Amino acid sequence: MNDSTEVALMAQSAAPTIPYSAARDQSRAPVPWYIWCSLLGPGSIVFGLYWDISWHMSIGRDTFWTPAHLAIQLGGILVALTGVYLIFSTTFGSNPAAKAASIRVWGFRGPLGAFLACWGGVVMVTSAPFDNWWHNSFGLDVAIVSPPHMVLGVGILAVAIGALLLLVSSMNRAEGLAQTRLRRMYFLLGGVILSLHWVLLSEYTGGDQMHSPTFYRALSLAMPIILIALSRAGGYRWGATVIAAIYTAFVLGQLWLLPLFPATPKLGPVFTKITHMVPLEFPTLIIVPAIALDFLLNRYAQKNKWTLAVMLGTAYLAVLMLVHWPLGDFLISPAARNWVFGQNYFPYMESPSEYHFNWEFVDLAPTTGAFLYGIGVALVTSVIGSRIGLAAGDALRGLRR
Repeated sequence: MNDSTEVALMAQSAAPTIPYSAARDQSRAPVPWYIWCSLLGPGSIVFGLYWDISWHMSIGRDTFWTPAHLAIQLGGILVALTGVYLIFSTTFGSNPAAKAASIRVWGFRGPLGAFLACWGGVVMVTSAPFDNWWHNSFGLDVAIVSPPHMVLGVGILAVAIGALLLLVSSMNRAEGLAQTRLRRMYFLLGGVILSLHWVLLSEYTGGDQMHSPTFYRALSLAMPIILIALSRAGGYRWGATVIAAIYTAFVLGQLWLLPLFPATPKLGPVFTKITHMVPLEFPTLIIVPAIALDFLLNRYAQKNKWTLAVMLGTAYLAVLMLVHWPLGDFLISPAARNWVFGQNYFPYMESPSEYHFNWEFVDLAPTTGAFLYGIGVALVTSVIGSRIGLAAGDALRGLRR
């Protein structure tokens, strides 16, 4: 038996014991199960978050054990357990391909994303009793941003990035048709991540805030990082556009589908009679500045990184304002008070005497100077975010572990 035959037999005998493919021709290989889990977990989280916010507006927080909460925690646990399996199978397995595609942490070996996902899953589970104690001690939240929700957000961020790193490392190692399949899943996961970030910002992105500097500062925070990094690393010319389109589809889906389901408030006082689930607001049209980002990334990819970052950040904010300034005028008008744009939905705790606030611009800058200062902060944030996005995209393109 020659050396090449012996090596081939060893690879065949070891392959079934680990979740990595060691075959030379991966074009016909199915997508590994752990990649599916890496996509389904964040998908369950974003579905649960939309559902949970709608639940709070339509029914109230009747118990921690709502289906929406379970969907959120299930998503985190799924990705975390997947990471645990990958770490243990790599550490105690005998396949050199798995060990070569891993890092070492505290004596354990596994993909970088697996370690991050495990940590994020633990943080998410920890946030559950914290959130329950918070509500029992201080009552209902008046805003999405609260201490237990921030702990949950950090855990979700770690789980989502861990899942992304698992998928990217597999995509970068794959070839042919297998790589094409993984790239499609990569962009779908990118849309999920953008949707998760929008949920965190949703208190600052309503139509009645689109003439406020706060709106543009909020949407300059990490949005360019996500779009530029994932587009640059995805190997597709219109990656940011695809990711923004997927996010738009998710938000429009919840806007149009949630009201089809009946709901009745279980907490008081009830000022608005609710007969169906109340959805989140109409999505911000991130897809338009995403097109501008892709255009610049394709045309000026070889420019100095800081010069390109200034171009990207400026174009992102400029297009964002050109699109949303008139969109804000439309969304507060009677023409948007229908099921398509959703400006006629109100939570049960909002009094009819307060409806008009949803159709008036809020958080306006008191002076022109204050407005320009706020937009300047948004511009600096967008440029710095663009530079971080370029660096992150380059790092993701080289990730193999």
